[in-house]
Amino acid sequence: MPVANVIGIFLLIRALPYQAKHKGTGLFPTFAGMKILMVCLGNICRSPLAEGILESKARKLGLPWLVDSAGTNNNYHIGEAPHPLSQKVARLHSLDISGQCARAFVADDFDHFDKIYAMSGDILTSIKQIARKKFNPEKTDLLLNEVFPGKNLDVPDPWYGEEPGYHEVFEMIDKACEKIIEKYGNLKTA
Repeated sequence: MPVANVIGIFLLIRALPYQAKHKGTGLFPTFAGMKILMVCLGNICRSPLAEGILESKARKLGLPWLVDSAGTNNNYHIGEAPHPLSQKVARLHSLDISGQCARAFVADDFDHFDKIYAMSGDILTSIKQIARKKFNPEKTDLLLNEVFPGKNLDVPDPWYGEEPGYHEVFEMIDKACEKIIEKYGNLKTA
């Protein structure tokens, strides 16, 4: 078998989890212009909203971006859809995140993504612990540093509260995603 075919098969196998999550979007991670990962604790409240919001903004502008989300707590929620209140708030903004499926953040995510945003400081610490030697500080930041540079503010976890907290979180994430679009939307891709 020619080497090119072996490499192609290897790349296809490595991309299967991303393709499954993004089935029907037309995005293939190897060829995406920008690959961004949003990370929270369980991957059911904040990061699915961030994935949905940024993905929608990028798609509206015709940006060939791959946006994904993950959670650092590998013991909870793997395979689950986003929290019902996250889905409800997204729907109120004409976003459907119901097809998302929670997954664990893994060290290899540093090999696949250009930028990894943590929703809060404790999540950034967990990313460092999980990634170990693969951790790259140039690829990571707190999401709200896009809106408030250097302030190191957290997107609060709405899991512990009522519906109004999900609306507040949506607005915070939406502003940060708008800044991400402004910052990276005009970059030329190879």
